Amino acid sequence: MPLKSILFVSLFFIYSAVWGQEEKSTDSLQQNRLIVSNVSDSLLRAKYKTFSPRRIRLMEDPLTPSKASFYSAVIPGLGQSYLGQYWKVPIIYAAMGASLYYFLDNDKIMKTYRNAYKRRLSGYYDDEYLKIIPQGDEDKLLKGMKFHRSYRDISMLLLAASYVLNVVEANVAAHMLQFNINDELAVQPEILFNERETGLRLAIKF
Repeated sequence: MPLKSILFVSLFFIYSAVWGQEEKSTDSLQQNRLIVSNVSDSLLRAKYKTFSPRRIRLMEDPLTPSKASFYSAVIPGLGQSYLGQYWKVPIIYAAMGASLYYFLDNDKIMKTYRNAYKRRLSGYYDDEYLKIIPQGDEDKLLKGMKFHRSYRDISMLLLAASYVLNVVEANVAAHMLQFNINDELAVQPEILFNERETGLRLAIKF
């Protein structure tokens, strides 16, 4: 047999073997992906079985974040209750209640300083601050009035911020409820050092 024919036959068999190996590798890879997909679907279904029907409905409803935000906007804490996160309601009302309390308290004290200052300008020295702020130091009454007015305004801002955060938190909590359905979700960084590649890899564990 001529040398060219021998080379041709040898290359043909080598190419056939390599092609067959690639096809087997491709088929094996597709089978592995199918197995992984089936396992993931099975794990997801098993995970869903641990949830209550109400929580599954909240996770599958695309309007859940909007509803939670709306409910919290109407009544603070109602959106959190709608999501089943009842433990957040006392925190919301504690923040809003403390802000409201300090607003009313500082507003009341500010008015007493203002009334005392006005009465002294009218010639009456019978206010409750006469012992600590004697006659002639009316500027201290003005300073006290401004001090409590500033804290009253800060308390009002905190009250408004607590209300807004209540609405935002309900929306974010609803999105997280629909996004993270796996309690074992984790991100693990790993630094690679070997002969072929060097770098940083992030592995997401489900």
